[in-house]
Amino acid sequence: MYIGHFAPAFIAAAHPKAPNLGLLIIASQLIDFGFFGLALFGIENFRITPGITTMNPLDLYDMPYTHSLVGALLWAIAFGAIVYAYSKDWIAALIGAAVVETHWYLDLIVHTKDLTLAGSAPKFGFGLWNYPAIAMPLECILICASVAFYIAKTHKNIGSKSHALCAMIGLLLAFQAFDWFAPKPESADASFMIMALLSFSIAAAIGWWLGNSRKVVR
Repeated sequence: MYIGHFAPAFIAAAHPKAPNLGLLIIASQLIDFGFFGLALFGIENFRITPGITTMNPLDLYDMPYTHSLVGALLWAIAFGAIVYAYSKDWIAALIGAAVVETHWYLDLIVHTKDLTLAGSAPKFGFGLWNYPAIAMPLECILICASVAFYIAKTHKNIGSKSHALCAMIGLLLAFQAFDWFAPKPESADASFMIMALLSFSIAAAIGWWLGNSRKVVR
């Protein structure tokens, strides 16, 4: 799951009290922001194991602080608290926290058994990365439906152009094509982690632009 993780952000952004779309995109990938950030310092770990799944060579064997259900909940609470501290709006905070938490459940669908409840066995994962004929259409449906919902529930601000929406759609297509069809990484080195963090940051920046160019229809 890659751009499919952004689907809850687009759905949530259609709520009148939701934080900006860019902030919600950060929320949707906060767990992976944390994972790759911690991995850079050796606090969580993964390795490249070709063939571990049909679609993805990442062996995610050590990620108790981000990809456990309890860990994800703590990240969600922390994010919601930050949103509340800034906005003083409990609804916005709850929306942001809920989007963070969706990451674990979407990962549960595609990951093999590498997700935990509290950082140790048992491990969970339905393993759709081994079934691309299901995983790929599912991801497309998730993101297309959520973007369509967001567009239907918002309208362009007066005087704004369509550039931000076009940029976001183009970015999503490019990211997913790269994820599916680009050569797979050969090692879990710092450059791979930094590239992942950079891609999430670019998506958030475009999302912020798009969120500022559109207004929720009341």
